[in-house]
Amino acid sequence: MTNLIIILLSAVFINNYVLSRFLGICPFLGVSKKLNSATGMSLAVIFVMLIATAVTWPIQTYLLVPNKLEYLQTIVFILVIAALVQLVEIVLKRYVPSLHKSLGVYLPLITTNCAVLGVTILNIDEGYTFIEAMVNSLGSGLGFFLAMVMFSGVRSTMEGSDIPKSFRGLPATLIAASITSLSFMGFSGIIENLFA
Repeated sequence: MTNLIIILLSAVFINNYVLSRFLGICPFLGVSKKLNSATGMSLAVIFVMLIATAVTWPIQTYLLVPNKLEYLQTIVFILVIAALVQLVEIVLKRYVPSLHKSLGVYLPLITTNCAVLGVTILNIDEGYTFIEAMVNSLGSGLGFFLAMVMFSGVRSTMEGSDIPKSFRGLPATLIAASITSLSFMGFSGIIENLFA
């Protein structure tokens, strides 16, 4: 149980996919302007990360490895993620049209979010069991959510700030993102020491 808590907290704070591993930067910079957009995208990413892990881990363990097809891992995982996102979009459009409409273009964008592919591949590379992989995926999704919501707040504060003309727009956004990323470096070593 302690191991699962360490995996969860490490995925959220220390090995944050956006701020430490630099995966999922495109939606982090593009969708974090407004809190509603950041929240909707993050919740959809959490859901897809969990479902993608639940499908790709057994495929890797029971299909690719026994048949010595590990070299197809990336292609198979991308196809699985794309199919899952399409399935989720079809189900939401049919049964929860209000949620589908609120997510809008963000749902198809998850297919190209490298954080989703990254979590599925790194679960295998780390040698996690199925339960550990699911906990890591949940933590990674929560870390993505935390990064998006935090950076949404930073960006809304920046809009009212007097930024020099040469730094307005993307330069100020990248500087703010790097400072936000630096703030997460302070968590290194803390989680492991809590449970030592």
